[in-house]
Formats: sequence, C-alpha cells, structure tokens
Amino acid sequence: MKYISELLYGRSAAAVTAVYICLGALSAVAVNFALASTGRVAPTRLVGDWLIVVGSGGILYGAVTHHRREAETARRDLETTNQQLQVLSRVFRHNVRNDLNVIQGYTDLLADRVEDDRSRECLETVRETTDDIVAISEKLRVIEDASPERPDGRVDLVDAVHEAIDAVDAGGAAVTVETPPEAWIRADDSVEFPIGEVFENAITHNDGETRRVEATIRENGTTTCLEVTDNGPGIPPDERAVLQAEEETPLSHASSIGLWLVKWMCETQGGTVRFDATNDGTTVRLRFESASPPANPAR
Repeated sequence: MKYISELLYGRSAAAVTAVYICLGALSAVAVNFALASTGRVAPTRLVGDWLIVVGSGGILYGAVTHHRREAETARRDLETTNQQLQVLSRVFRHNVRNDLNVIQGYTDLLADRVEDDRSRECLETVRETTDDIVAISEKLRVIEDASPERPDGRVDLVDAVHEAIDAVDAGGAAVTVETPPEAWIRADDSVEFPIGEVFENAITHNDGETRRVEATIRENGTTTCLEVTDNGPGIPPDERAVLQAEEETPLSHASSIGLWLVKWMCETQGGTVRFDATNDGTTVRLRFESASPPANPAR
C-alpha cells in the first residue's frame, strides 16, 4: 500500500486520472461482458458506466490538483518558516550575544567601582539576567544544527543517560538510575540535547531541601521509554497548558525555551514526550523507536 501511494504521488494529476479512467473503463467492459452472457444487461448500460467513470475521473482530477496545490503551498510555507527560524536563531545567537557580552563586561567593570550594597545587588541582577539570555542562545544552537530528516542512526540510550547525568552538577541530589545493560534507539547524536535538558531541569531547577531524581529505561517491543521523575516544584499549570496545546498565545506562554526544545527535538527524532506534573514533582517520559544493536558496537 505504501509503494502504491508513493507511486501515485510521483505522478501528475492528469496521469493519475488517465490511469483511473482506463482501469474504470476496462472494469466496466468486464462487468458488462459478464452480465451480457447471462442476458441480464441492456446494450446502453456500458455507455452509462463509461460516463460515470469519466465523470468521476473529472472529480478525481480536480481533487488531486487541489491537493497538489495545497501541498505545494504548505511546502513553500514550511521552507519559508524554516529559513526565518534559522535567520532569527543566528541573529540572536551572534548579534544579540555580542551585545550581551558588552553588557557583561561593563557590569563587571562597574562592580569593581561601586561600594554600596544596593548598587551591587542591581549589578548582580543585571549579570544573572544576561547569563540567562546567553544560556538560552546556547540552547538555540540545536535549531541550527538539527536536521529535518528522520534519523537513520542508532544511539545507546543507556550511555546517553549516563553522559547526561555526568554533565550535570548534581550538587548533593540523590540520583538513581535503573536501566538494562543497553537500549538502542533510532536516533542521532542530537538526541543528547533533550535528554540532557530533562536531567538539568530535574536536578538544577529543583530547589527542595532533599532533591531526588529517579531515571528508568524500559523497552516495550518496538519502543523504548526513558522516564525521569523528580520531587521538584513541578511545571506551572499555565506552562503545562501551553505544551499540551502546542501553541503560544499572548496570554499564555512558556517561560523557558528548554521544554519547547525538548518536545521539538524528540519529535524530530521520531519520538514523543509527555510531561506529568503534580504538586509533588514532575515525571517526563521520552519515548523512542527501538533499534537493533550494531554488529560491533563501540562501547
């Protein structure tokens, strides 16, 4: 069925319609010939059947033409959107970051010159704010590096999880991991970003006195799931609503780009992400397509 759909999609509307009319006409002849042998068909029936085939072929031609135009318009709009996103990302990461570096330099210079505590607090606020924006610009790099094509490589999810945990400063948080020896998924190296972002949110953004993070990898036939649970403050309800609605509005928007990138990067890898947040913490489930291990995995 997939082969037939691809074969038809590569043909013009006229070609698809011509094939339909030919097959329909031949079918009408075969049916009328079978009925004629029994003497239960009128001579004019064949003409009527051909008219029906030709009429429905015209409808098919119009529908296919309309669909192709809509698909081409959507493709051009998608290309334009991707180009705009790439430009905005580069401008933000390069131009805006250069300006932020200037602000950070003058902030450090002023910090050595002011003496009153109030001024120092203001400068520290400026410094923290610019650091946050610079961190966002680093996260936006994945937009420039990401490929729109579905990945055809394989990644050991177990290794990716341990590398993500090692890259985050646990700072006394209790992190437990329950995984099989290996769990290969259909993905490329960019899958490391959403995994790392999930652990960063679970560990560094947890302001509780006793921070706990539990990570589990489960294989279920054709899919492999990474589940990360923490006892942090959880995702705010308005931010959860934005992620579930998959769109932002002037009155409802996500406070951080990190969760958006986690969702987007997982979907580009052919996976899915689910956020379950309560007052007691957050559980994030990343689900990917399972893959067979390579013949000679490099451990």
